[in-house]
Amino acid sequence: MKRIAVYCGSSMGNHDIFKEQAMLLGAALAKKGIGLVYGGARVGLMGAVADGALSEGGEVIGVLPHFLQQKELAHNGLTDLILTDTMHERKAKMNELCDGVVALPGGFGTMEELFEMLTWGQLGLHHKPIGLLNTQGYYDALIALAENMTAKGFLSPNNKNMLLHSHEISQLIEKMENYRPVDGPKWIPSEKES
Repeated sequence: MKRIAVYCGSSMGNHDIFKEQAMLLGAALAKKGIGLVYGGARVGLMGAVADGALSEGGEVIGVLPHFLQQKELAHNGLTDLILTDTMHERKAKMNELCDGVVALPGGFGTMEELFEMLTWGQLGLHHKPIGLLNTQGYYDALIALAENMTAKGFLSPNNKNMLLHSHEISQLIEKMENYRPVDGPKWIPSEKES
């Protein structure tokens, strides 16, 4: 993996550990020579992950829509800042630049970016590893939801297993480095079809 895209909150959350883990993730990627692609902002966990990577001399590419730059949210110390016209262009550019994805804690925007990459992977549009850094059990409910989707017949076990997760940064990166996409259909035949 040459670059990992990180999706995360533009807020810090209400526990210091979220910021600490974001900074540590950025630093860990830089130490491994893995570039960071992220949303380009200086605020929240977005700024923290960028600062962590920059502190270790890592490559940090921000991708930011013009309208957010105009709100003075852009990080000024990046290796490169790519400006886009729309949010859709931002996501497409981040996907183009990365070899894998990690989601840190975040809100609706983080979830939307994560689920789009999962959907694209499920449809075979990419074969990149997708990880959750499950800081303080933030993603426990999402992991349980994926289990329930599989149990109820709406998500295949292969597709559920695309979602890698760990609360430890080094373990998550290792899982991503060792990820091998599994071939299989997205669609689950009903009992009537099988």
